[in-house]
Amino acid sequence: MHPIIRLHNSGRVILIIFQVAFKTEEYDVIRENRFLAAEENPLSTFSIDVDGGSYSNVRRFLQSGQLPPAGAVRIEELINYFHYDYPQPVGPDPFSIQTEISSCSWNPSHQLLMIGLQGKTIPTENLPPSNLVFLIDVSGSMFEPEKLPLVQRSLKLLVDQLREKDRVSLVAYAGNAGLVLASTPGSEKEKIKQAIDRLEAGGSTAGGAGIELAYKIAEQNFMKQGNNRVILCTDGDFNVGPSSDSELDRIIEKEKKTGVFLTVLGYGVGNYKDSKMEKLADEGNGNHSYIDNEMEARKVLINEFGGTLFTIAKDVKLQIEFNPALVQSYRLIGYENRMLNKEDFNNDQKDAGELGSGHTVTALYEIIPVGVKNDFIEKVDPLKYQKKNQTVATLNANELATIKFRYKEPTGDESRLIERAVTHAQVEVENTSTNFRFVSAVAQFGMVLRNSAFKQESSFAGAYALAKNALGPDPEGYRTEFLQLIQGAGKLAKNKTPREEREVSASR
Repeated sequence: MHPIIRLHNSGRVILIIFQVAFKTEEYDVIRENRFLAAEENPLSTFSIDVDGGSYSNVRRFLQSGQLPPAGAVRIEELINYFHYDYPQPVGPDPFSIQTEISSCSWNPSHQLLMIGLQGKTIPTENLPPSNLVFLIDVSGSMFEPEKLPLVQRSLKLLVDQLREKDRVSLVAYAGNAGLVLASTPGSEKEKIKQAIDRLEAGGSTAGGAGIELAYKIAEQNFMKQGNNRVILCTDGDFNVGPSSDSELDRIIEKEKKTGVFLTVLGYGVGNYKDSKMEKLADEGNGNHSYIDNEMEARKVLINEFGGTLFTIAKDVKLQIEFNPALVQSYRLIGYENRMLNKEDFNNDQKDAGELGSGHTVTALYEIIPVGVKNDFIEKVDPLKYQKKNQTVATLNANELATIKFRYKEPTGDESRLIERAVTHAQVEVENTSTNFRFVSAVAQFGMVLRNSAFKQESSFAGAYALAKNALGPDPEGYRTEFLQLIQGAGKLAKNKTPREEREVSASR
């Protein structure tokens, strides 16, 4: 046990807590996407995901000398943590579309199809005014240095980015919720920072009451032509009032109809509720980041200010139709909690992910071509009442797939459709873009880290070699840091004890 000593302002000891390092972090079980036969299942439909919280959380585990539980490793979030060099959109649509295909680094007889979206970058001075509500968890669980003190430093970084036309309110919650700072112009930075500095941790956690009050304040100060957003900072350990996933989902589902978006910033170690944080962001038309240090706060709230806080397209969905004349089977890598039914694609009532200013989103499919030995699809008996008709597939024999996109304007209710065909023009891996090779490396790393049933010949060494030769411009050093994480994970995997093996297996 390690003592935590709380001091009064005078320096007098007022409370000593002995902290026991109980592991009460919560992660959802991930049921990996499997290979599907293109002939029987030609359509793959999913929502985009711009979150990067899984990557920074995995980094926290590895840098502390631990392998993460499998549920913490969401491969799409590892990939989308990084920015990719996709071209800016030039037409009326708010994002550009990039595709690339080559052989698969962990099974050269397979192919990888990369789909990349680049959100339009809007200069900060041209972004609409913001009505922000900081919703801060000040319960007892937030006392630790990597929690409330890091929250305060993070938000003060964000305050420095605000303009005079922006407004900020501050709501805090512990056993109950209260308004700490009424709506204040972004030009009054010292007043906002002083309110943030006055926050102290203590008490239970009425997260549901805090969310309801924050949305109420956001609605009272609603900007019709602006960016209205609640920014929730918490470890997710709610325990008073509405606190279950279903109760909180109902609150968020109701409140998001007002046009207020949600950003969820997760903090802390030991009792972090990752599963709850991700669900809140998904339900609230928002995004989720895990802030493990001040460097990550700078990345999310300064370097990616526009992407984190300003939505340029909402309910973005993809539907890919694979050509069975060329594709025997396929697998979407990651996005397990973003999968949609095929009918959801044309249903404008079905919620999907949001794209922020300047954000990039990448998806990766592993494809088994026709004629290649397939160990992943089990045979079924021929169907009695179905007729095979390959006329269209044969006529479009050079098309690997057709990709459809749907999105809405941030304040719109009707989606727009974009459609692109992907031709079968494979190039050698060494001739692919740095984007393609780096995405492949991150996917390979994620599969090894979570011991995927589909990792095949993936290895930490293979991921490292691929990433090292695909760093490209790396001004902030994020990709170089990724190389260090691969090396660290490799060492931890070699030194894993039998007990750790059992714990990791139990988490799958």
